[in-house]
Amino acid sequence: MLTFPRRVGIVATGSYLPEKVLTNADLEKMVDTSDEWITTRSGIKERRIASENEVSSTMSAEAASKALQMAGMKPDDIDAIIVGTNSPDTLFPATACRVQALLGMKKRAAAFDLQAGCTGSVYAMAVAAQAIATGMWDNVLVIGVETLSRVINWEDRNTCVLFGDGAGAVIMKPVEEGGIITVDLRADGHFADLIELPAGLAKMPASEETLRKKKHFVFMKGNDVFKFTLKEIPPFLNEVIKGANLEIDDINWFIFHQANIRIIDSVAKRLKIKEMDRVVVNLDKYGNTSAATIPIALDEIVRDRRVKKGDKILLVSFGSGMTYGAIIFEW
Repeated sequence: MLTFPRRVGIVATGSYLPEKVLTNADLEKMVDTSDEWITTRSGIKERRIASENEVSSTMSAEAASKALQMAGMKPDDIDAIIVGTNSPDTLFPATACRVQALLGMKKRAAAFDLQAGCTGSVYAMAVAAQAIATGMWDNVLVIGVETLSRVINWEDRNTCVLFGDGAGAVIMKPVEEGGIITVDLRADGHFADLIELPAGLAKMPASEETLRKKKHFVFMKGNDVFKFTLKEIPPFLNEVIKGANLEIDDINWFIFHQANIRIIDSVAKRLKIKEMDRVVVNLDKYGNTSAATIPIALDEIVRDRRVKKGDKILLVSFGSGMTYGAIIFEW
């Protein structure tokens, strides 16, 4: 169990999903697939797609505004903005800087992006927790956001059926009770090629050839990702829970990365979770929103009042890298 110099909590949440809905029936008209094929292999029925005038910064600002409203805070109460994303507006400047401007912040708060695959928002929350605990910052806005529809090959049925767009936000600050119980972040770079966007930067600069070979889109070895996750995540979570001096039954809510219902079910079974209604699932509505899945799901159970004061919540994600990480906190 971690010992923080001062207690840190998540005090507010917010999320934003684009209005446009892309159903499995719509995809049947676009690529060689079927609703049955997608549903049985992923559990996804539909996903949200950003409009032409929406990007990661604009969706982030929407989610952040809702979190600020829940917290009763103004934008300039924030000391730092951390955006976890794999689909920023631009590589630089950081999407977080654009969010700062969209929120109308006059205070020169720190603002930066963090890229850790689908684990980005969990990594970002961990960074925020450490900075708050040591007194570097008091109030931190953490956002997970993706506009993955712009970097998906819509001719590849193995990837285009999985992903969606959206943003989730949390506000973290010092608290008198509850808050973060433990944090654990890990990665195994030996599996870095399982999920990647190959071209466009130093390793493979943009060229006519990279465009022709569609190297500017997400590439994923789905079966290998599935195997990696089932091998690593269950023992990792058992270790995290035990290290926090907790038992599986002490956790009120499990928020797993919303990547695939078969992964969620398999991990829950291996953890021997008795009541599956404690496992949050919304991927049927939103698909895999990558770094945004965790804060979106958290916001959902907070706003529909499923979460009660004192509930213990486990957040866990995994993604490109391969990265993975978990946070346990008390609401």
